[in-house]
Amino acid sequence: MLLLQRRCMRLLHTRPLKKKLSQKSKPPIVSDSEIVQCNTAITNHMRNGHCDSALRIFQNMTTRTSVSWNAMISGYLLNKSFTLARQMFDKMPHRDLVSWNVMITGCVRNGNLGAARKLFDQMPQRDSVSWNAMLSGYAQNGYVEEARMVFDRMPNKNSISWNGILAAYVQNGRIEDARKLFQSKSAWDVISWNCLMGGYVRNKRLVDARRLFDRMPMPDEVSWNTMISGYAQNGELSEAHKLFDESPVKDVYTWTAMVSGYVQNGMIDEARRVFDEMPVKNSVSWNAMIAGYLQCKKIDVAKELFDAMPCKNVSSWNTMITGFAQSGSIDLARDLFDKMPWRDCISWGAIIAGYAHLGHTEEALRLFVEMKRSGEKPNRSIFSCVLSTCAEITSLELGCQLHAQLVKVGLGSGWYVGNALLSTYCKCGNIDEANVIFEEISDKDIVSWNTIIAGYARHGFGKEALRVFESMKRSGVKPDEVTMVIICYKKHI
Repeated sequence: MLLLQRRCMRLLHTRPLKKKLSQKSKPPIVSDSEIVQCNTAITNHMRNGHCDSALRIFQNMTTRTSVSWNAMISGYLLNKSFTLARQMFDKMPHRDLVSWNVMITGCVRNGNLGAARKLFDQMPQRDSVSWNAMLSGYAQNGYVEEARMVFDRMPNKNSISWNGILAAYVQNGRIEDARKLFQSKSAWDVISWNCLMGGYVRNKRLVDARRLFDRMPMPDEVSWNTMISGYAQNGELSEAHKLFDESPVKDVYTWTAMVSGYVQNGMIDEARRVFDEMPVKNSVSWNAMIAGYLQCKKIDVAKELFDAMPCKNVSSWNTMITGFAQSGSIDLARDLFDKMPWRDCISWGAIIAGYAHLGHTEEALRLFVEMKRSGEKPNRSIFSCVLSTCAEITSLELGCQLHAQLVKVGLGSGWYVGNALLSTYCKCGNIDEANVIFEEISDKDIVSWNTIIAGYARHGFGKEALRVFESMKRSGVKPDEVTMVIICYKKHI
């Protein structure tokens, strides 16, 4: 690598200096091998994240090929510099098919389907890569009909095309469309079989999944693991164990599927027996077993496993912190949190929720501030937890600040955050703003209705509480025990 870079730089430094001559100087002749060396150096720099070094080589090349330009575009996209990649693409004097495909794929991965489609329509010629890139882009973003239109227009479909549209149907819950597509032809590869079978499993259609599995000409490890996991996760452990025994090859995922199945069904002793028999364990296996003990309130055993775990990851730490916090052992949770080698959003959320749940509101809020200072971005769950804390201490000012932050980062919609905001404004006495939040919640649930009714009732707006109660019944939401307690209390007073 270093010798290649030195060779390339020596070639570049031999480039003659620009002189003010009356006649035009001819550009130096550069051999194909020298261009190839420079292109290779650009690619290597980009792979190592050295975009500036790659750009210096590119700028000093006296002769550039389409490969040179494509190496820069691909490199920028690899390093998540989409704007620079697009600028390079727009400056490119002569684009080839690779240039168009690379840029379209970059637009798709950057979530800019509009730009991808515009480039696709401008292409002078297209190949299967171009079509599949657009199909994949639409499918991954939930635009199934658009993906199908691209699929139907494709002049030549390959296995990637067929698997792409099949996956689009499965991933977006359109299992019947996926089944019909699968039945429309006979030549499918094992990836296709596994895709449809996984869709059946996720939709709890185990009978259909098993029929498909039994028809498979050559099931692989993924096929066996998908079916075993499907049975285990849905409580059919005898069938799962039977397939487990029949499986010709058991990898770590096969064993872990059984461990997780027993854990999810509360059979902790059976889970531990399988766990101890595992020839090889990974972090998922350990985490599943630890989570099982935590669910059974066997905190000490979970901690013993955690301490013995050779491959702890951030999920392992988060699982233990959540377990300690939920059991009321907040000091032990905090001790682990402080010892974590690295933290993610879930780590912060677990410890903040732990303090908030136990009524330690001041520490929960202090940790929230510390989290933001660390650069970690709060998610909806953390915002909701902190908003609930504000409601408990009736801190309207802080609640308003959090509301502004939610809107700024685009998390201000949805019932989960909406209900927390609603509760904050109701408990703090700002009923007008609470009503605004309530009207903005598009998918109101029973909690939304109960919160606004209780807010009106608590602050003396009895008629408004009854009016909202009647609106609730007209909307089709059935009142629960909490609703009736609020209404009966209001009528009583």
